[in-house]
Amino acid sequence: MNLSRRFLLGAALTALLLGGCTSKVTDKQQYSGYLSNYDNLQEVATPSGGTAMRWVSPSWNPNAYDTVAFKRLELYPVPKPNERVNQQTLDDIQNYMTTKAKSVLGQKYRLVSSPAAAPAGAKTLILRAAITGVSASNEGMKWYEIVPVAAVVGAAQAASGHRDQDTNLFIEAELIDVHTNQTVVKVVRKVFGSQLSNASQKITTNDFKAAIDKLSADIWAFIRS
Repeated sequence: MNLSRRFLLGAALTALLLGGCTSKVTDKQQYSGYLSNYDNLQEVATPSGGTAMRWVSPSWNPNAYDTVAFKRLELYPVPKPNERVNQQTLDDIQNYMTTKAKSVLGQKYRLVSSPAAAPAGAKTLILRAAITGVSASNEGMKWYEIVPVAAVVGAAQAASGHRDQDTNLFIEAELIDVHTNQTVVKVVRKVFGSQLSNASQKITTNDFKAAIDKLSADIWAFIRS
């Protein structure tokens, strides 16, 4: 086998091995433990063109409720900021997502800070939601670990030099019917932010704003029916 043929074969094999490594959804080993359980999650396409892992109770009816108890998104587990994702960035992402979620939910439901704050006779849902991870990984290459709510860089850079890096935001949420105390919706979502030019570039809130806006549009499409 001549050198050029070996090179082409090697390139094709590399593309085959690495090309499909970037998962569109959160892998099971990346589940944080925030949800009560992860049973029966199914991969679904979202209206914005994204993908999520979701389970919906057969009894789910968004029009059966008039109130949502929700204070803010959590950071779960305890944040571990580093040189690429500092505490201010985590706080800013948390605040931006909380504001967007409240804006969308408020178009359909009365919002209260807790179930106890709902008026008598309210048909209330509790929204539990958390940011469970922030990561950066080499474009098109799999990264092999995730530190919750911390930037994770891919294990290696391409032999040709620095690669662009994908940014990802991991979110887990569930809706609980206050009357039955049963979860009626649960979702695990991997949100893709903007690309970074190299492994040294810091992750910022702006890297995720467009993706969070699309996520908000998906929430509205889910509850408005």
